[in-house]
This record gives sequence, C-alpha cells and structure tokens, in this order.
Amino acid sequence: MNMLRTSSLAISLCISLTAISVQAQAPGYRFDPDWPALPLPNKWWMQGVTGLYVDHNDNIWVLNRPSNLDNTENYAQLDPPVAECCVAPPAVIAFDIDGNVINSWDTQEGHGMMVDREGFVWIGSDTVRKFTQDGALVATIERIPEEEPPEGKYPPDTPLIVDQIEEVRADEDARELYTIDNYLNGRVMIYDMDTLEFKRGWGAYGKPLSDIGNTSTDGGGVAFYSSESAERTVNTQSPDFVGHVTIGLSNDGLVYVADRRGNRIQVFDKQGGFQEEFYLAVETRQRGSAGGVAFSHDPEQRHLIIPDIQNNTIWILNREDGEIVGRVGSAGDNGGQFHGLHMLDVDSRGNLYTGEVQRGERVQRFLLVN
Repeated sequence: MNMLRTSSLAISLCISLTAISVQAQAPGYRFDPDWPALPLPNKWWMQGVTGLYVDHNDNIWVLNRPSNLDNTENYAQLDPPVAECCVAPPAVIAFDIDGNVINSWDTQEGHGMMVDREGFVWIGSDTVRKFTQDGALVATIERIPEEEPPEGKYPPDTPLIVDQIEEVRADEDARELYTIDNYLNGRVMIYDMDTLEFKRGWGAYGKPLSDIGNTSTDGGGVAFYSSESAERTVNTQSPDFVGHVTIGLSNDGLVYVADRRGNRIQVFDKQGGFQEEFYLAVETRQRGSAGGVAFSHDPEQRHLIIPDIQNNTIWILNREDGEIVGRVGSAGDNGGQFHGLHMLDVDSRGNLYTGEVQRGERVQRFLLVN
C-alpha cells in the first residue's frame, strides 16, 4: 500500500513539474522564406505597412502606403514605362494562409486595421472607416471639423475623434469598437459597432478623459535602467501616454495598451479600471520599444507578443508578470530580420505575421515550431 502511495505521489509530482515546464517555455519561431508567394501580382512593390490583421478565416489583411513608392521604384508606371518594375500597390491587400493574394483595393491611406467576423474591414486614419471586403465604404465614425476651435485645442473629453487613429480592435460579443485616438496624449475611445455612437473612454492609468493633460507629453517620463545598478528604475513615469499608442483585447476581458515611446504596456478592464503595467527594454529612447500588442494563440494567451520598431525585434513576454522569456529577429535587411518593424499579428496556428514601415516595406511570416 505504501509503495502504491509513493508511486502515485511520484507520478503526480512528475506531471506537475512537466506542466510547470510547459507553462514557462516560450514559443519558438522559424522564418518562412516561402511566404508570401512572390512576385506580387501586377508588378506591385509593397510600401510601408501601417496595418496588419489576421481574420477569423486566417486570411492576412495588410494596409500599406502606396504613396511611399519613389522615383527609383516606379519605372513601370511611367508613360511610357522605362523598366519592368514597379507599380504602386493598392492600399489594401489580403493574402490567404499560403501567401496568395486573394483580394485588394484602394482607399485613403491610414493606420491600424481590423476585420470583424461578418467580414467588414475597419481602417483607421483621421477617423475610422468601415468597408465591405470589396472596398465599398459602409460607414464612418463622426469626427471634429478640420479647423481648430477659436480657443486652440478641443478639450480632451470631446466625444469625437480629433486626431490620428493608431489602432482599431473590437469586442464583437459586446458589439464595441476600441480605438486609440492620438489626440493630445492618447485616448482609448470606445464606440458602438452598429450605431458608431461614442460610449466611453479613458487615458493613461485609467484617468477620465477630462483629466488628460492639455499639452502633449515630450517623452520625459520614459523608464530606464540605472547606470549604477542592473535594477530597473523609473524616471518620473509619464502620467499620460507618450506618443504612438496601440491596443489589444485579450480573451479574458482585459485591454492592453502599448505606449511605444513610454516603453510600457498598461492593462485595464473594459471599463477603464487600471490593473497593472509592464515596462519593456526601458533603455530604449527615440521611437520606443512597445510598438503593439498581440497574444499567443493558446486559449489562455499565456504570452504577449510585442513588435519593437526601434530595436527591430519581437519580444515574447509572460502575460502574467511581463517577464521577457524570448525574442525573435534582429535589425537588418535579410529574410527574418527587420527594418522598421511596425505591425504584427498571430494566426490560429500560432504563426506570426509582421509588417515593416521603413525601408523594409514588406510582410513576413514566422512559423511556430514548439
């Protein structure tokens, strides 16, 4: 009887240790040189990627800036053409999981995109626009007039979009659209997906919109590592978001806001209640490290996957405590490297898709290998 009890205990201990090991293990990835299928059709040369989203069918939607094509790349669209390559692509290009182009259309350039379960494509720019999959405009969220008010800036609690949209995401069960309006110091702004009416919003640390600072933060609140110590210290962390800000929604009802120049990710409940924050590569200056938020494909979403435009790498963090457990890629122009890593998303198999906005101007895939 004692031997059976001892054996059972040993087996239970072995199972527990294995579970802990699997939970702690960071996902690994391998660059896929065969994705997308090249060359792109119609002599297109993809330009800076400003939006990327994997829809529920594992189609990869890419928003790029055709106007970036310069006079050393546009030979094929001159009249008459002077070389085989190239032509500015449409602003929206969709790929299937094998890398084949399955849809494309032109529209106003923008920043951030999302495709809902009904197939509508939402694109951020000076506001948020809703399109059919064929590019027909369906609706637009109301925004303020172009001219400034007589007293200068609109108050931060203005319930309309005022400035650039950085990212668009949706809680489709609640029929709510989440946006980041980069007005002043960044505002999380939430709209009804059906009526497009404003519902609520907040700023950094969950502060009410009316309490957001009326002057833009200059980045003085960036965290850093002390030169005297390996421990992280924070230099007057900014009370507002700093610069470029993006957003992601987890399966368990949390809202993650990546404050790129602040080198941090703040976590909220869906009503704007501040939960916690994680700092990332805090020695990074200028453009910052926290360039977006994606989640690992496991149901628990144990890992945060963060694109870093300044260090040109992908950070893998434990979602529970923000600890860095891995990274993917480095700066460079070769396949699997990055030059202006800007956008990232994950498909249902756990593979990563990335988009670059500087001279990289491409999309790449990294296959999950563990």
